[in-house]
Amino acid sequence: MEDYPRTLAELEAPFRSEEACREYLFRLRWPEGFRCPRCGEGKAWPLRSALWQCAGCGRQVSVTAGTIFQDTRTPLTVWFRAMWWVTSQKNGVSALGLQRVLGLGSYQTAWAWLHKLRRAMVRPGRDRLSGRVEVDETYLGGLEEGVRGRQTERKALIVVAAQEDGRGIGRIRMRRVPDASAQSLVPFVEEAVEPDSVVHTDGWLGYEPLESKGYRHEVTFLRGQKKSPSELLPRVHRVISLLKRWLLGTHQGAVSFEHLDYYLDEFTFRFNRRTSRSGENCSSGSLSRQSQWNQPLTGRSSGLLRPAGPETTTYGGYLSQVDTPISRIRGGAKDFGGPGR
Repeated sequence: MEDYPRTLAELEAPFRSEEACREYLFRLRWPEGFRCPRCGEGKAWPLRSALWQCAGCGRQVSVTAGTIFQDTRTPLTVWFRAMWWVTSQKNGVSALGLQRVLGLGSYQTAWAWLHKLRRAMVRPGRDRLSGRVEVDETYLGGLEEGVRGRQTERKALIVVAAQEDGRGIGRIRMRRVPDASAQSLVPFVEEAVEPDSVVHTDGWLGYEPLESKGYRHEVTFLRGQKKSPSELLPRVHRVISLLKRWLLGTHQGAVSFEHLDYYLDEFTFRFNRRTSRSGENCSSGSLSRQSQWNQPLTGRSSGLLRPAGPETTTYGGYLSQVDTPISRIRGGAKDFGGPGR
């Protein structure tokens, strides 16, 4: 079993040089030895820095190609320290905190690094939840006037799935969705939960098609119940409460809706590893392995290599200062203290 570094000294012992970091990435990329992605040849010779040239077709391949380290000008030793620092902090770190610890030249660099690392926290092909799973939605953004129920114009709607583990919580999944329709909720469940699992929801009609999709749908109607929603669906509401507390605590609510997906990825990564042994809890080893299978920032992440400008289009077209704490967006911090719609 891999020995995960518990202190900065333990990290720097095996990764004290660029060569040591590159050798580690080489083993992660080709655990059974070099294999050319073009011709399949198993022989190659090293060129400058992280570059290898195939002995068969002559193709040059970098150990950092297609990873979050691609095209970086910063030493890999600094990247490894960043991964260890981010994953070793129980509640996460802010860009300002990372800048101070690593001595990075600018806040913008630390901000971009954190978004790259958050993207690497999503493992491609990860297992879906199974067994009994609670599913519910919540809003981020405070009170709105003139809307009812699950309608929203300026808030972000997040759907959360929490796997039951006895009386406790197993793994979780979450995603921001455009609305609470079946067209938005059912695809999330299909991606997050194994078929034939028991999916426990409230009586919202958006979940009605679940049985036709191969799930055993258990419905608890909240209206008229003596117990509160947090008692009827305790696990998913506890996760929602912890999420909002984390956004307000670690990040002071300063999360724009444009980049909210990345913060949800980080929260999921940390939560699902909370019961690991101390050496593996949110481990930098886990993150470094996953960074090998995440492509450079593209698509959803385009534009993340620099912080947004002074104004950013957020959820529902609402314009807001990118650094304005969520708690100040209409309604105040009281709207984020616990689970809710």
